[in-house]
Amino acid sequence: MIYSVGRNIIKLTALISVGAVIIFSGCTAPQGEGFAIYLTGEDIPPARMEALSHVEIADRAIISMADIITYNPQTHELKLTDAAFERISRLEVPVGGRSFLVCVDRAPVYWGAFWTPLSSMSFDGVTIWQPLSPREPGVIKLELGYPSPSFYTGVDPRNNAEVMKSLVQAGKLVNNRKP
Repeated sequence: MIYSVGRNIIKLTALISVGAVIIFSGCTAPQGEGFAIYLTGEDIPPARMEALSHVEIADRAIISMADIITYNPQTHELKLTDAAFERISRLEVPVGGRSFLVCVDRAPVYWGAFWTPLSSMSFDGVTIWQPLSPREPGVIKLELGYPSPSFYTGVDPRNNAEVMKSLVQAGKLVNNRKP
């Protein structure tokens, strides 16, 4: 009888262990990549972006969550790792800009363009100015319009709830407001 009780305890322990493994691994939702910035799949110029109903994103993010140290929601500045900042500094950006898509879990939220400060063309959209000098190393900013915000006429998409939620969940959001 003691032998039978011992076997039942072993079986019950094994059943509970298997159930725990199934519950805690197999039934959880996969984690998405969160916030990321992608170039367009076919390098679509900014001048053509608004006319398109669907745009494919590139295979890999130009800026992934792993590249971001912090994101400031008041200034829209991204502090990047050295490798990511170097990648953005070396990106080929024509004077007419290079389109990007801000995504959450690979789903486009809004679009904009990398812009060279050497351009004489204006742009009515969200921009990331290509760094030309290391005046603030590792920091890029999502700006409105080029060459100044007065060239932007739309609704500001940068504080999108999905984007902010993703950055909060990843622990990347900073709050620089003073009490």
